[in-house]
Amino acid sequence: MPIYFPDILEQKTEPRTFTYDEKDIMLYALGIGMGGDPMNERELPFVYEKTLKVMPTVTTVLASARGQFIRPAADQRSGLRISELNLLMLVHGEQKVELHKPLPASGTITATSRTIGAYDKGKERGAVVVDETVWTDEKGEKVATLTGSTFARGDGGFGGPSQGAPEPHVMPERKPDLSAQFDTRPDQALLYRLNGDFNPLHSDPEVAKQAGFPRPILHGLCTFGITCRAVLQEFCDYDPTRILSHQARFSAPVFPGDVITVDFWQNRNAISFEARVVDRGATVIKNGKTVLRA
Repeated sequence: MPIYFPDILEQKTEPRTFTYDEKDIMLYALGIGMGGDPMNERELPFVYEKTLKVMPTVTTVLASARGQFIRPAADQRSGLRISELNLLMLVHGEQKVELHKPLPASGTITATSRTIGAYDKGKERGAVVVDETVWTDEKGEKVATLTGSTFARGDGGFGGPSQGAPEPHVMPERKPDLSAQFDTRPDQALLYRLNGDFNPLHSDPEVAKQAGFPRPILHGLCTFGITCRAVLQEFCDYDPTRILSHQARFSAPVFPGDVITVDFWQNRNAISFEARVVDRGATVIKNGKTVLRA
């Protein structure tokens, strides 16, 4: 299943329109651990429709057609070679969400995905593929842009450029300015998967063992959402409209039940962050950056 370059840069989806509602918003917030204390009046608005607030990172599940990952497919122009990645060898590398306007609690969105970069690390080292999804609302106004990189371990050696891939956010060298801890529940992956990602790696112990894990792992995008929740709590007074963008690199899995420690460094409206599971000595999120609206 080769990568054809530069043809892959012409690959895109047809515009797809979907509608989401308040239930989708609340289910996502529950999936990343909000509302664990039903008396917490700061988190309750994210899981209760009375004055519903929207987590910015909910876009990562709504944009993928209820969790079913959509990779840009080639259009049908004559002569365009179709690139197909080895799905068994894909690893989600980085994710960025940029909100051009606050996301309403329900709505109809049109999304289009395209491949914007492909970088060859060598036949034995794989490739990095960068995709972009743009949301527009019913007025045709841009709502969100999602950018994700995939490490295609089995698709290197296609002859594309080896340099020029987006560089990870550079972390400050000083000690963190602040740290916060977040519990995950033993059943958290079983709840989060109801957003649409039914990969059995997150629910089936036998599949997890076949993949080399002692038990099912938490979805990487769930951990991504928890880091956004952390920024929201520590820097935004639980006001999601303050978040302009949120990005991070995935570095190790979280197991449901782990306690996640998020470290923060603040530089004006830019918040750098990393996430660790101290008990296992694992850094699970690296090179994180949130940009706040002034």
